[in-house]
Amino acid sequence: MTAMKKRASPPTLWLGLQLILWLSVLACTLALIGIGSRSPSPAALVEVPFSGTPKIAFLFLARSNLPLDFLWHAFFQNAEEDKYSIYIHSEPSFVFDRTTTRSPFFFGRQLQNSIKVVWGEATMIEAERLLIAAALNDPASRRFALISDSCVPLYNFSYIYNYVMSSSKSFVDSFLDKREGRYNPKMFPTIPKDRWRKGSQWTILVRKHAQIVVADTVVFPEFRRFCKRRIEPVLGGKQNHKEAAQKEHNCIPDEHYLQTLLSMSQLEDELERRTLTYASWNQSIDAQDKSNWHPKKFEFADASPQHITEIRNINHIYYETEYRTEWCQCNATFVPCFLFARKFSRSAAMRILKEGLIGPFDAGAVLFTNS
Repeated sequence: MTAMKKRASPPTLWLGLQLILWLSVLACTLALIGIGSRSPSPAALVEVPFSGTPKIAFLFLARSNLPLDFLWHAFFQNAEEDKYSIYIHSEPSFVFDRTTTRSPFFFGRQLQNSIKVVWGEATMIEAERLLIAAALNDPASRRFALISDSCVPLYNFSYIYNYVMSSSKSFVDSFLDKREGRYNPKMFPTIPKDRWRKGSQWTILVRKHAQIVVADTVVFPEFRRFCKRRIEPVLGGKQNHKEAAQKEHNCIPDEHYLQTLLSMSQLEDELERRTLTYASWNQSIDAQDKSNWHPKKFEFADASPQHITEIRNINHIYYETEYRTEWCQCNATFVPCFLFARKFSRSAAMRILKEGLIGPFDAGAVLFTNS
């Protein structure tokens, strides 16, 4: 009788070991991706010692040209060249030269990698990040000031430089506003609601915080993914407003991103929680309707020396949503709250210039005409 061959048993043990091995590799890979995507802790950012003259990097966010370039020309005309640098984010392919600006200070200062910016979308904060990244390439850049194209300085360069450099903190308007509904629950748990902050986008950062903004690979993608322009229904149309709001969630990234990022990085103790840029916010006649809130545009009559002095004399800011009064200080010394103001028309900016409110200027150099 022929002996029957014994059937080989399935190698279940070997298959199990292989499965465990592959699962372990997958878990390690995901962990490494997670570690790489987290915002770096302050301790992880090693700053190379710098012993030269520190600079303020002026980061201009422009629609295209800088309509108040003549005023900023006078400002930089009275500045020490080794104490500032200029970077401009404007429309892609826009060139600052003698045909597009009256100030040589802006020649060739626009970013070459600029993007198309749409208000209410993450492209605004993406443009800010590009400006900060460019300025970080200069080791002398120690402060990073975001400037609107409708912004004017309230003092001369020397005063602003000494004010900003006297503080070791960033100036970031940051507060809680539980009444607004801009936080998108879909951001959780990456962005916890208790870390959601609001404030002016016009900030001045120390280098350490600027590095954190550029290194961020966690918070910015969430804003880009979940903050979209809300589609308003057309009058008389059939579109349902609630349905439109569900499809698009407008969280106004430029008023929340930087504040929320620094809050999540546990850095609020390193901030002067206020902006240095003054704005007067208009409100519609109906107090219940805040859809028309916007910064007032200052015209010629609003730029009188008396009015500018009133803005300069503001020494505290009240945050209604936090019941907090912020008395403006630098290193425990009381100081004026604002160094800049917006939004100013060309005629208002010209009046500030003619009144000599930011120092003397060479009219021939700034008001040259192109042949």
